[in-house]
Amino acid sequence: MKKWPRWKKIVGIVVFVLLVVVIASTVFIQKSWYPATVEAQKQSQVATSTKSYDLYTSGQKGATSIIFYPGAFVATASYSNWASQLAAAGINVYVLNVPLDLAVLAPDAANTILKAHPDEKFILAGHSLGGVMASRFAKEHASQVAGVIFLASYPDKKGSLKEETFPVLSITASNDGVLNWAKYDEAKQYLPKDTTYVEIKGGNHAGFGTYGDQKGDDTATISNAMQQTKISTYIMEWIAQYILPKTS
Repeated sequence: MKKWPRWKKIVGIVVFVLLVVVIASTVFIQKSWYPATVEAQKQSQVATSTKSYDLYTSGQKGATSIIFYPGAFVATASYSNWASQLAAAGINVYVLNVPLDLAVLAPDAANTILKAHPDEKFILAGHSLGGVMASRFAKEHASQVAGVIFLASYPDKKGSLKEETFPVLSITASNDGVLNWAKYDEAKQYLPKDTTYVEIKGGNHAGFGTYGDQKGDDTATISNAMQQTKISTYIMEWIAQYILPKTS
């Protein structure tokens, strides 16, 4: 039987290993990915969709706008519910489309929107891992940012906002089994002293979107619809108090 040259054997082994890695990675992503529910997908159809983002808007020019980084492996359409509620109140929401639904692969995704819409007042926001990316971007573009919102998230040292002067809102849920609460408390050192903290009683980690259950999460004792309403309400109240100009 004809023997293969040594170099061909090595190439064959390398190709086989790469194939195994690709297959394993694909299976992992499929099992870890959280698609939006049918309801959320239908709601997302009201958005103006581009390659870079889904925009929920009432069409107001020069409006206050949120640029939102989604949680890891969470489909963009999952945030359509509360985003639509904010849009109806006159607040634009740009939900970023990032590679593989991983914000860490596109940390500067918000930059395109900032450059294209200089007339809008921008708030950076994110869910879970997306919040980490949002805070890093906000730190690097502080002069262009009006505020930051964390949904079940917190900044790391690289995205420290401790010295920034813009307002920050942190929303958590009492039944969140995914958020690392110890790291969340530790990360408060990277937030301004006057950060606004709000807790949604009975809500959970997956309830910050509409994509069903999430591995490791605790069971919510309020409906997803209720949590969505609380999210939009808390954000609107915070924007009214800290972002919008005061009228006499």
